[in-house]
Amino acid sequence: MQSWHTHDIHRSPLFEALRAHAVCSGVLRGADWPAFTALQAAIDAGGIVSGGGQPLRVAPQNARAGAFEDRYEVRIYREGELQLRAQDWHDLFNLLVWLAFPHTKAAINARHYQALLQQQADAQLNRGPSQDALTLFDESGVIVVSSDAELLGDVRHFEWKRLFWQRRERVEKNLRCFVFGHALYEKALHPFVGITGRGVLFDVDHAFHALPLVGQLQVMDRRLAQRVAEGVTFQRTRGLAPLPLLGIPGWWPDNTEESFYSNAAYFRPGRRQGSVA
Repeated sequence: MQSWHTHDIHRSPLFEALRAHAVCSGVLRGADWPAFTALQAAIDAGGIVSGGGQPLRVAPQNARAGAFEDRYEVRIYREGELQLRAQDWHDLFNLLVWLAFPHTKAAINARHYQALLQQQADAQLNRGPSQDALTLFDESGVIVVSSDAELLGDVRHFEWKRLFWQRRERVEKNLRCFVFGHALYEKALHPFVGITGRGVLFDVDHAFHALPLVGQLQVMDRRLAQRVAEGVTFQRTRGLAPLPLLGIPGWWPDNTEESFYSNAAYFRPGRRQGSVA
């Protein structure tokens, strides 16, 4: 039996968004792997529904058939069926993100379902660029929030040392990052220099920073769900800004030294434009 306490989930700031909901729901209590019944109880308590409005329900993963109605996103949308493999971190983190960001996950599911319907109607076999962008964010997404436009500008323009070192105090006060991607959470179980998220950027007013964590997550969940529904940010993967997570102050012990930010293989230069709203 795997144990939560063999990892740093209870302490690491990378897991902050999940802890805010999973601890309260009881999912992260105890040392043993949570049972499906406990996961379902947490979902039911949150009133979480799929992109098609169906109550979300946990189900063991079955072999996927070739029929349209048996596809993963279709089953979530139509039946509310979220398939999980037993004692699998990747699938478990996916469910925990549903707890933390239910509106956004439902919006992503709805977008995937509509894209699959269009593919079926057009007899297309290949995924489109918007589906790739949605999947990339679903797996590796980070929500980047700031009331300081210059900090968001540094993210957009890959000015990592200026952002995380020279403007460190401003970052600690006026910039928040919430991990969204469930594959990113799995990597964070054993973090390594090189771990990188793909960010969607939001500007907020100063009052946002005074909200409790759960309130901040609720605000960003609804704003991000709207962005997903509108679709502009997710037209292609290059609309998502790369973010070297271990550079964020407090997220890695070695980043208290200026020399840490001299690693050009990790803190890569560039001028790609990230999306902000």
